[in-house]
Formats: sequence, C-alpha cells, structure tokens
Amino acid sequence: MRVQRHTSGSVRYDKRRKTWNYLWYDGPIRRSKRIGTKQEFPTKAAAWKEVENLEIQQPKTQSGTTGDTVRSVIDRYETERMPSRHSTARVYRCFLKNHIMPKWGDTEIQAVQPRPVELWLRELPLSPKSKTHVRSLMHALVEFAMWAGMLDISRNPVSLVRNIGATRKVRKARSLTAEQFHALLKELHEPFATMALISVCLGLRISEALALQWADVDWLGARLCVRRGIVNQIAVDVKTQGSAKTFNLAGELLERLKIWKQSSEFSGAEDWVFASPFKLGRLPYSYTGTRQELERASKAAGIGHVSSHAFRHTYRSWLDAVKTPIAVQQKMMRHTDVRTTMNVYGDVVTDEMSTAGLRVAELAFQSNGAQAERESI
Repeated sequence: MRVQRHTSGSVRYDKRRKTWNYLWYDGPIRRSKRIGTKQEFPTKAAAWKEVENLEIQQPKTQSGTTGDTVRSVIDRYETERMPSRHSTARVYRCFLKNHIMPKWGDTEIQAVQPRPVELWLRELPLSPKSKTHVRSLMHALVEFAMWAGMLDISRNPVSLVRNIGATRKVRKARSLTAEQFHALLKELHEPFATMALISVCLGLRISEALALQWADVDWLGARLCVRRGIVNQIAVDVKTQGSAKTFNLAGELLERLKIWKQSSEFSGAEDWVFASPFKLGRLPYSYTGTRQELERASKAAGIGHVSSHAFRHTYRSWLDAVKTPIAVQQKMMRHTDVRTTMNVYGDVVTDEMSTAGLRVAELAFQSNGAQAERESI
C-alpha cells in the first residue's frame, strides 16, 4: 500500500551524513528536519511513514491555496514526473535552473498568471523553438501541481500564453550538395570520414552513429542495426520506437566499414565502432570532439559551417533528388509524423528547381506557339 504523503515537501537521503531528511517550504523559506538513519528506516517508504507521524507545521491558507511556490512544485516534479530519458531530462533541468527558477522560483504556484508569463517569455534570450519548450515546461509544472493536489483543478493559465513566432527558425538547416560533401570528406580524418559516410547514407542522428558497436553490423547479410543512442557519453534508448531499425548497407559502405575495423585498435564485438583512443576504447568519440573535427574540416574545404545534423538533412534532400516517394522517405527517415519529413527536413540542393522552371516555361511557350500556328491557318 502506498504511503499517504504531505501535500508538499520531499524525503531525501543525505549520503554524506547518511540520514533521511524531510524538506519542505514554509512560504519562501526552505526548511528541513532529520528523520533518521538507514538502520532506523531501511527504505524511503519507511522514512515517509515516519514523516506522517511527525508534527510539522505546514503553512495554513484558505481552501485551494496551499502556499506552495513554483520552487516546491519543481522539487516534487523532478522527483515524481521528470522524464526518464537522459537527454530530455538534461534539457528540462537546464531550462528549470537557468530560466524558470530565477524568475518564478519564489512565486506561489497559484499566482502564476498568463500575461506576466507571456511578457517574460518574449524577453527571454532564446530561439523561438526553445521558448516553446520553456512554455511547455511551465504548462507541465502547473498541470503537475493540479495532479499533486497543490492547486485546485481548473483551466491551466499557461494554456492562454502565446509564443509568437514559435515556428520561425533562427538559422536555416544546412543541406550539402554532392560536391560539398565530397570536398568535406577529403578533409575529414578517420574515423570521422567513415562516420560522415554512414550518417549521410543512412540518415543517422549523430547520437546513433556514435553509439554503434561492431556487434550491430551483420557482415554476411550486409545490414546495420541501430539499437541505441549516446548522449553526454551515456548510452540511452533511441529517440522513438520507430528509430530502432535495421538498414541494408551498400557494398561500398560495407567495404569502408571493413577497412576501418581492420585498422581500428578496438575491433571486438562489444567495442564501439568509433571508439575514442583518448578513453582507451571504453567510450566512443564525444559529440564535442566530432563537432570540432567538422568545424576544422569544413573550414579547410571552404564550404562554410557544417553541423553533424546537416548529414541527416542532406540525406532527406538526396532522397528527394532521386525521386523517392514521400511515404517511403518518412519510413527511411524514421519519422512518426510525415509532416516532420515534409516541413522540417530537406531542401533542394541540385538543379531540380531550374529544370522544373524551364519545363514550365517550355509548356507556356509551346502553348503560345501552338495558338499562333492555329491562328495562321
């Protein structure tokens, strides 16, 4: 049976002092009380049960107004509702620490109103997309407060907040032409050149490419299985359920992988394909190291800034160039929604637009010529 908890506060284990402590907010003031050691209370549930027996003065307010601050809501949210995916939780904590806590931490949760939130959101020095994430996180905090009984259930005030220009991009995604990619490839050192080839041929995210192990390669069947990602050097599940996929490898790409395996110091089945010698093969190259190598190579190639995600955008553009149906592109990009494939990824990087424009002009002039010919007759 689940132990009934206070409407605010949390139980934390202090590893340094080896004690259970109950933490709560009395208005803007954070308070704590020692509960006992692990010998006295071996589990967190036992510690919570002891909290229920303690006579702790909680702020007394009118019905529907608990006096809980946004800070106390965040404290409980991090314990009970923080997403389990490492990369998502990392971004959430960054937004909470750098933006939401400094502005709203000491504000009572019931005092959060849409107009101040919207005005604050407009002034944040963030991209429109990041502002959308901050707004969604504020919305989630208020929803959680209602779920946890810290607020009366009603319409979420953050739902009235608008983020103007949310779909506007600060920087357009980069797609490379075949000539630009080949110029970059000549400047890249190994294993980054092989990493770039795998990414652009299969449309892999950089987290998926870095997380490949030699056991993921089926040499006889010429296949590659994407099973995991890696974020901040921590192996995690792939981004979506549909992202886990087995790819067929072109003969040239399979041969390139064989050559790299033969020259790599770390070629065991459980070794990383792009193992870092600086970490003695225990970890793959970091995203930071990959980004720095791309910056060096793109500068040397004279093609401007190239990010690791540009390979995925290039993959989508090249699928268009070889006349791949959009439904097939969605499957190959491993997108849940076809609108992501159509609206977010891809750009015309060949002479398709010029060719199409000439064909339209030809039709127009052929029509005029045919009409003039009929009139002369």
